[in-house]
Amino acid sequence: MDVPERGDVDHLIDPQPLPAFARVRYEPPTETVSDPAAAARAELDALSFDGVPDGGTVAVAVGSRGIHAIGDIAASVVAELAERGFDPVLVPAMGSHGGATPDGQQEVLASLDITEERTGAPIDARMDAEELATVTVGETEMPVYFSTAALSADAVVVVNRVKAHTNFSGPIESGLTKMAVVGLGKQRGAKAFHSTAIAEGYVETLRTALPVVESETPLLGGVALVENFSEEIATVEGVPTGSFLDREPELLAQANEEMPTLPVDDVDLLVVDELGKEISGAGMDTNVIGRYRVLNADDPETPAIKLIYARGLTEATKGNGNGIGLADITRRAALDQLDFQKTYANALTSGSLAKAKLPIVAPDDEFALRTAFAALGGYDSDTVRVLWIRNTEDLSEMWVSEAVRSDLPDAATVLEQGSLTFDDGTARFTGSSAPER
Repeated sequence: MDVPERGDVDHLIDPQPLPAFARVRYEPPTETVSDPAAAARAELDALSFDGVPDGGTVAVAVGSRGIHAIGDIAASVVAELAERGFDPVLVPAMGSHGGATPDGQQEVLASLDITEERTGAPIDARMDAEELATVTVGETEMPVYFSTAALSADAVVVVNRVKAHTNFSGPIESGLTKMAVVGLGKQRGAKAFHSTAIAEGYVETLRTALPVVESETPLLGGVALVENFSEEIATVEGVPTGSFLDREPELLAQANEEMPTLPVDDVDLLVVDELGKEISGAGMDTNVIGRYRVLNADDPETPAIKLIYARGLTEATKGNGNGIGLADITRRAALDQLDFQKTYANALTSGSLAKAKLPIVAPDDEFALRTAFAALGGYDSDTVRVLWIRNTEDLSEMWVSEAVRSDLPDAATVLEQGSLTFDDGTARFTGSSAPER
């Protein structure tokens, strides 16, 4: 794709003085499960395996998110099931992710340290899904699909994080229910779900479809995980089938209290080094950046961010740049990382087209920042409010412009003062030690 070179646009926007920066550590108090893998094994006691025959197959459904210790947790669940005399098999429960192909979904799992070698269980990544029934949600008829691989097992256990969703808010969002209904629906089920949810509401669609999955499949329940601000496991809980809709609201409330947030709500420019599907289903956590960009859904009230500059993609996302459309500016280096087939497979399945749009593509960091500052209007290097983060999952350390420092909460500590320089257009921070705030 042809985008302007630096020489083509350099004369259009004059350079501006840069703000001074400070490197900040942001660490609100948290609680952590010391051994989440052992906790996951123990929580399987909450599920009833009475109807599963000795040597029966148990499908362990795992998703595409970069959950803390998910490789260890998946391996421990597999090991516990094997010790109980069952035959575990891993089934990707990620809808259309990985380009909606078996190889792509296995590649996603491998990036999360979930492999046959690591866990000791085979992976059945077939994309086939069977229609269980048709339900009516509002005024819309929706077929409910379920993974053929999981449906052929004697039992199914889902393992997933409960957290705020990136497209909607409600008493149930991302978690066990959504994995059972959407993730295990594979591409066909995810497409049917999202098309209906956009018209009739996500929560109502989940509530209507879940009873079909519970009655027509061997779903035993799930292992729910809640992470804290530091993206470490704070809670592990086994939840039997029939209890998802009762327990998930409480777990979600805990997740919302502990989820990563920016230290301030009023931001002129947010710079994000990387986005990716393992970080968030939307590439960037929409609750962190305050942007859903979904039809029939209002954006979160906070934070208020005027512009977002996304610099690139993670390695683990394997070119799936879904979420790049949440940014206002990106750079050529990010464009070169994009795999449009994977990105479009995700966007077309979810119906969330805005997240796959291309923002303004700058040739490099220097011109991207120049563009952002000019677009803010009335730019002043002494008052501009800039946050520079690695990604929306890792918010424990960041660079902030001088104007932000006085508004930092007590949980934020200034590590050093610094300045921003450019090496052939690529941004570099240099710092000098500063007293702790």
